[in-house]
Amino acid sequence: MTARFPFDNSYARLPAPCFTRQRPQCVPDPRLVAVNRPLAARLGIALPDDPAELALIFSGNALPNGADPLAQAYAGHQFGGWSPQLGDGRAILLGEVLAPDGARFDIQLKGSGRTAYSRMGDGKAWLGPVLREYIVSEAMAALRIPTSRALAAVTTGEIVLRERPLPGAVLTRVASSHIRIGTFQYLAARRDITALQALCDHTIARHYPTAQGPAGLLDAVIGAQARLIAQWMGVGFIHGVMNTDNMTLSGETIDYGPCAFMDAYHPDRVFSSIDQFGRYAYANQPQIAVWNLAQLATALLPLIADRDAGIDAFTQAINGFSDRFDAAWHGVLRAKLGLATEAPGDAELALELLARMAEARADFTRVFRALSGPDPRRARDECIDPTALDPWLARWQARIDTEGRDEAQRIRAMQATNPARIPRNHRIEQTIEAATKGDFSPFAQLMAALAHPFDDDAHLATYEAAPAEGEAITATFCGT
Repeated sequence: MTARFPFDNSYARLPAPCFTRQRPQCVPDPRLVAVNRPLAARLGIALPDDPAELALIFSGNALPNGADPLAQAYAGHQFGGWSPQLGDGRAILLGEVLAPDGARFDIQLKGSGRTAYSRMGDGKAWLGPVLREYIVSEAMAALRIPTSRALAAVTTGEIVLRERPLPGAVLTRVASSHIRIGTFQYLAARRDITALQALCDHTIARHYPTAQGPAGLLDAVIGAQARLIAQWMGVGFIHGVMNTDNMTLSGETIDYGPCAFMDAYHPDRVFSSIDQFGRYAYANQPQIAVWNLAQLATALLPLIADRDAGIDAFTQAINGFSDRFDAAWHGVLRAKLGLATEAPGDAELALELLARMAEARADFTRVFRALSGPDPRRARDECIDPTALDPWLARWQARIDTEGRDEAQRIRAMQATNPARIPRNHRIEQTIEAATKGDFSPFAQLMAALAHPFDDDAHLATYEAAPAEGEAITATFCGT
């Protein structure tokens, strides 16, 4: 059968400065690694059974009917430094599909060759970052955190030169949109008010149809980002490269480069090899979101007739992020501790646990999962000094007792919040290493283990274990 994508390409109808039309480059020998058929069904995409035909489509060698490929333009602050032109340097937006429920999704090829925005890059991706993004984005979806998704991965049959020759690959990514803070910055920096207004109207219609103008859009994005960052932190996730070109207006997680999930908890944890000063450390993520949102406000300001009034309103909105984040974060923490009600001292109780975990070098995921079981004292086993948690456990149990909640109900609620399995860094690296040697079975096994992260399964205990001595990954890399 021929693939059918229900394309309706609204971004391609925006003014020309927003993008450059561009076909993906053909690759010599595409081979299918994985295809996400449940996601394809969700999107209303009909796919053939033939792996060879799928490889042609998802490598970019064969464009599905209705595609209108383009590379999006954007700018951005990267580690605080301004870059006036970035854009899709190694990605092509094939188009947008309308799912059966009317929801709109981008279909993008990542690693599909040079574009007008590639600068000195080759526009390619090697297999490691493609598998990392496939694994982590699908794990985030299973954790119920807003995210881009992975529809397919293919190898290309060509060699990509990085620190050494590596196998090339292409990821097919799905997102509610790829509109970034940097997209607005790009047009604002060029003082293209017509295109900026068109982008603003498009974003509102697409993501926040009840928002009123630029101020309403900014308010909606602030709320979405506050909730998203709280959810990240609730699973120990560190994005690693929160540049303004990597933050979407939709409030989805996107661009899984040097990202990582913490093993042992520490608020200053950094994994990205290029984050030498800890700008994007775990605990810094909320304040970086504020900084980024201030750049969005600046980019939206030219659309406000009364500039002084706009500055005042936008400043007030940005200053309100802290309260909105705190409300979301404290809600996440209460759920993780099994608290069904809110009471004075709950935030302090949760933050004390985190402080004790940092001192005891306790595994973030395993501590919260242990607290979710019938014997919460097993959380002590994750600490270098098991007695370190004893005073806290007594206070937590006393707080739990004040609710009079059925114990079985509390356990179910906590286990639905605290995952048993996350995509641990050492498992991802083991999977990539095997795949570069042609063995994709560890990738398939890891994907299966992460598909239902909240379910107990004794057969998957190996994926729940913290890294053994010598297995821990302390640095992650962007892959470009």
